[in-house]
Amino acid sequence: MSSQRLGVLAIYLSKSRLEELSYFQRLSKEGKKMGVQVEVFSPTDVEADNSVRSLTYDASLGKWIRRRTSMPPVIYDRCRYKAAANYQMLKAFRNRHAKLIFLSRPLANKWSMHQILSENEGIRPFLPVTVRFSSVQELLKFIKKHTLVYVKPKNGTGGRGILRIEQLGPDLFLLQGRNQQRTIIAPFRASEKQLSIKLHTLKLSPDYVVQQGIQLTLKDGRVHDYRLLIQKNGRGEWEVTGCAGRIGPHRSITSNLHGGGSAVSQDKLLAYRFASPEKTETIKKEMNNFAYKLADFLETKFGKLCELGMDIAVDPKGNVWLLEVNPKPSREVFRKIGEIATYQKAVSRPLEYAVWMLRQNTRKAELPSSDDSNETD
Repeated sequence: MSSQRLGVLAIYLSKSRLEELSYFQRLSKEGKKMGVQVEVFSPTDVEADNSVRSLTYDASLGKWIRRRTSMPPVIYDRCRYKAAANYQMLKAFRNRHAKLIFLSRPLANKWSMHQILSENEGIRPFLPVTVRFSSVQELLKFIKKHTLVYVKPKNGTGGRGILRIEQLGPDLFLLQGRNQQRTIIAPFRASEKQLSIKLHTLKLSPDYVVQQGIQLTLKDGRVHDYRLLIQKNGRGEWEVTGCAGRIGPHRSITSNLHGGGSAVSQDKLLAYRFASPEKTETIKKEMNNFAYKLADFLETKFGKLCELGMDIAVDPKGNVWLLEVNPKPSREVFRKIGEIATYQKAVSRPLEYAVWMLRQNTRKAELPSSDDSNETD
């Protein structure tokens, strides 16, 4: 059987080093078992005649080999839009190659996403109150109303540039956060006037969103949340692959693994916070039900998607909140907690979905084009 081909779109971190190569290596090994050849490339590797200088992993040599090939028919986009130039480059690629099968579509920034999700009555109760930054004065009013807030760049990833501000007393506030390099900012206790001066120096703009904070602090002072991964399976249906807890390092306001956070099993973290097994089971069911609801709704807005990583908070009462949704999620959290079968599934599912998409496309092409054909999407 000739190999089916899956193109993986990636971004260069430097002139020769691609992002996520270790994940693509695992993807290639899994693909080989399934008869799928994984070919990794960036839009900059596409030649004028649409041939591609792609990388394939040779397991026998233990290294990546670059070859010139034709464009793969299915594309798995793993590019993180860290810079506006990357976004434009990928947008141009998608427009130029619109006839290819893309496993997913780009989503909106944090602010646009909040507005879109707020339209849905079933999703709205899970969203923290979120507004666009307008002025320091309005931000201070928002802090007094909610006592705990997060200020985030609308296009930020991995915890970069996030601030946490909490009102501790009538005229006492605590500012914590991370700069754009993910470095932890020293905690700053201040009066309202001192906080106002500090916030002015940070040069915030409408490119930031201000979000109601959810109390996520554990007994030892560290923050935590959950990463839930929902993916399309080999039948083209959504399925929750797994969910894991994440605990931030000391003095950090985020739990991202890239920022030094540690991973823990969902059951262990829920049991640590809630004594009743019935309560933890109810929370887990609510997380899963919400994940299906969110995935289905996002597809009605953006088109076909392959996988979603949801950052979920559970407050001290057991209420579930959506902090963020990521269309290009990492799956390392499952490997780190020793859930190897879940990790394996997380790697193989995009391949299974790609094969399913190819099969659907082949069937569509074979269907008669007359008006009485039973063509379905």
